[in-house]
Amino acid sequence: MGGAAWKRQKKKVSEAIEEMAGDLLKLYASRELASGHSYSHNTLLMREFADAFEYEETDDQLKAIQDVEADLEKDTPTDRLICGDVGYGKTEVAMRAAFKVVLDKKQVAVLVPTTILAQQHLHTFRERFREYPVKIDMVNRFRTPSEQKETLAQLKKSNVDIIIGTHRLLSKDVEFAALGLIIVDEEQRFGVKHKEKLKKLRNAVDILTLTATPIPRTLHFSLMGVRDLSVIETPPVDRLAVKTFIRKFDEKVIREAIMREIDRGGQVFFVHNKIRSIHSIAEMIRRVAPGVKIDVAHGQLPEHQLEKVMKKFMDKEIDLLLSTSIIESGLDIPSANTIIINRADQFGLAQLYQLRGRVGRYKHQAYAYLLIPGTGGLSVEARKRLCAIEELSELGAGFQLSARDMEIRGVGNMLGHNQSGHISSIGFDLYCKLVEDMVKDIRGEKIDSRIETELNLMVKGFIPKDYVPDLNQRLDFYRRIQVASDNHEGLAIASELVDRYGPHPEPVAKLIALLEIRIYCKQIHISKIEVKQNEAHLHLLPSTSINPENLTPMFDERLSIMSEYKINILLDRKGWKTDLKLIGTYLQKLANSLQSLEVEG
Repeated sequence: MGGAAWKRQKKKVSEAIEEMAGDLLKLYASRELASGHSYSHNTLLMREFADAFEYEETDDQLKAIQDVEADLEKDTPTDRLICGDVGYGKTEVAMRAAFKVVLDKKQVAVLVPTTILAQQHLHTFRERFREYPVKIDMVNRFRTPSEQKETLAQLKKSNVDIIIGTHRLLSKDVEFAALGLIIVDEEQRFGVKHKEKLKKLRNAVDILTLTATPIPRTLHFSLMGVRDLSVIETPPVDRLAVKTFIRKFDEKVIREAIMREIDRGGQVFFVHNKIRSIHSIAEMIRRVAPGVKIDVAHGQLPEHQLEKVMKKFMDKEIDLLLSTSIIESGLDIPSANTIIINRADQFGLAQLYQLRGRVGRYKHQAYAYLLIPGTGGLSVEARKRLCAIEELSELGAGFQLSARDMEIRGVGNMLGHNQSGHISSIGFDLYCKLVEDMVKDIRGEKIDSRIETELNLMVKGFIPKDYVPDLNQRLDFYRRIQVASDNHEGLAIASELVDRYGPHPEPVAKLIALLEIRIYCKQIHISKIEVKQNEAHLHLLPSTSINPENLTPMFDERLSIMSEYKINILLDRKGWKTDLKLIGTYLQKLANSLQSLEVEG
């Protein structure tokens, strides 16, 4: 930290972020200048529609609904992210927004990642809007080309109010009479090209994105104040957390899990993500759980057959649905409350979370079994992912999980498809800070200047393995030390280390002493501090508030001024403790003189 290579790396990252800022600025400017449609304030019909909701809204859900309605009433385009756990009522928020838009004679496009989810949404929307003259239709691969052509013709003539579909809706032949709102469900499941198309639309229409685990990029974007964010954290009344178990693949475990669910009148999802071997798994299940009615679903089945299998499962004609991760998004089956995921180590965190969210959507206790081949063959990342999903099994964990995913995977570029390798090189926190500065700069806000001091004090501080054995904990302490901005934070870190791991060994004592010096250097604006022979040389930046004339009372036989921006401290060289203490004392005096100057000023 603070060396020449570090500075080079930071400069490189800053330049990459600056380049991104250009794109961001264009997006920002065009959205600020674009005038959107300002929707009517809540009408009697809107209130009637809200009252027809069969559940009681949670406080978070109400807040999200109010946020979205307020956005739609403004005359600039909306771009809001609704982050809420699986089954926490995000779809209701979207349906209220859609109703508001349709009342103003505008059209709504609901973009979903899978054909099955499109089917489910069509059913949900039609059911919710059945009392109102709202025309809802769908385009996906379950529909024949002639049916799709007819639907698109009606859409162009304004005879369809709400259209639901997969990325098919982003095709060139899809034309709207008056598109007002795009609702994107599970944005992370769409490819880069589709997102780029959406980005072009962002300037002109309102966009509402729903997600249970926001991808790091999306979440990060929101936290940076570029998109608006509403979080639904409160679970619906009577909801129970899904009990999650990581188990080695074992026929006995599989049999017990299936039979327990079937015996209480429920249904089971079994996820096996390899089409090639899915039928041999079906044979194994039939062998260990005879009498259980099974069917298989995967993306290579003909449309009508896939639709038939799904319908059979929904109508409880089959007990166990063996499928690929095709069921990942949005399938809502109240009686299915056990999910078994084979080779869970090969799924991403958001994917595992989504799959687990297929169960436990109602009042019954639900179970998720993550099957792995044994811990020996797992990669470090896979182990971290599985531990995270097992740990975060309480209700409303999607948001925390997404933050954990950011730490494990890093964050992608927020505007395009080049995933950023810069995160790992300078650390997530500093990257966030640089991006935050970029956003402030774009908004014309003042940026706090950040001082990176180069320390060459012939002292090496670190956290030994045998003092803090857990690597993640060590990295977390290093991260906090790197971003500490005042002595209170430094003291808090030092006392936490003592509290948790006992008295500081020498390398940690050195690290804490160096941290204190670095914090003073930041306050005084010192670019470099180095020890040569028996002197410490302090190189001040032109931005320092220290006026050499005000320092006269401080000079003694140890402190001498060499030039406008260079001060020397004479050392005893009787060991690192004495030297660092002496340097710390003089830096503290310099910092105090700064504060007194500010008070006088």
